[in-house]
Amino acid sequence: MTAAADPERCDCAIRCVYLAHGATLSGFTLTNGATRTDSGPWTFAESGGGGVLCESEAAVVSNCVIIANSAVYGGGAFQGTLDNCTLTANSARNGGGVYGGYALGEFFATLNNCTLTGNTASEWGGGAWNGTLNNCVLTGNSASLWGGGALGDFGHILLNNCTLTSNSANSGGGVEVGDYGEAWLNNCIIYHNTAGEGANYSRYFWGAFDYCCTTPLPVAEPEQGAFVGNITNAPLFVDEAGGNLRLQSNSPCINGGNNAYAPGTVDMDGQSRIVSGTVDVGAYEFQGPGSMISYAWLQHYGLPTDGSADATDPDADRHNTWQEWRCLTDPTNALSVLHLLSASHDGIPQGGMILTWESVAGVNYFLESSTNLGATPCFTPLATNLLGQPGTTTYTDTNAVGVGPFFYRVGAEH
Repeated sequence: MTAAADPERCDCAIRCVYLAHGATLSGFTLTNGATRTDSGPWTFAESGGGGVLCESEAAVVSNCVIIANSAVYGGGAFQGTLDNCTLTANSARNGGGVYGGYALGEFFATLNNCTLTGNTASEWGGGAWNGTLNNCVLTGNSASLWGGGALGDFGHILLNNCTLTSNSANSGGGVEVGDYGEAWLNNCIIYHNTAGEGANYSRYFWGAFDYCCTTPLPVAEPEQGAFVGNITNAPLFVDEAGGNLRLQSNSPCINGGNNAYAPGTVDMDGQSRIVSGTVDVGAYEFQGPGSMISYAWLQHYGLPTDGSADATDPDADRHNTWQEWRCLTDPTNALSVLHLLSASHDGIPQGGMILTWESVAGVNYFLESSTNLGATPCFTPLATNLLGQPGTTTYTDTNAVGVGPFFYRVGAEH
């Protein structure tokens, strides 16, 4: 659909499509649409979505090409659900590719398996402003001010298994968090972006930043708790210059994500989203054979990634490499192993047992207990979802009253 010969924003401009709540649009090319400026008392309905404006997330756009449209808010699209769409060379003041709105306005956008490339914002959010992006690629987008790839402000942006590279801005070339926003990044690659400040992500980052590949290593503000599972290794794309952002067979991003954040069952290519048991980082899942363990973790300890080390025990501590990876202990050091360090009544006048074990931040643990090793089952659950602390973690069993005997074991949750 071609809306107008002149794509520039003006009071006589016409967008390509207005999509009502519950409506769908599939298989179209939307180009040269535009909206009014916001110099007058216009609403978002008049100045948002040069390619398509969706009344709500229940309006669905699928398998569409949205190219060279212009708006004040959301040059390509304004809110809605976009599936398997390509948004290219769209422009806006805010949200060059897509505008997901802001919290008070209750506008929302969800993008699944979409590509946003070459979109521009004269102010903020070159690729996307707010919303949820799953299995998306954002590359070559730019903003004059904040958030070349994506921006969370006056609301939040959530990215799961996305790849952001070659985006640019004055601040936050890949992702920027505005003064009144949040960004939640899980299983994402944010690499080789550029900015005057914060090439890959903004210096001040509020939200979540877990199991991602970026540099420098993100550090949470003290009141946020720790960011976990991130690596700074180069992602090793097949051909970044040629636009092939799939992972090489030795990429540290393979098996580096967290399955809990994996969006759906397929990746950007429509291939299996989880191969070898653990989701990869980024929009594409490596489909070849290899280890079930994080490649970055194996490479850190000089172990092969072809799977040959998974069931071996290099340090002879009776825990194989796969088990050490699940516990994030050192597979080359027999002294680095998950085990209880002490169980003591000391300091508990009312009774109980203080349990202490070696732990790692980012690993969740469980405890089991017993008073009779001859019973069936021998151990029963005592506590689950215990967040590991750096060095050691403690837990008090208030039921351990009297002389005992009391038996315990600790494990890492998968």
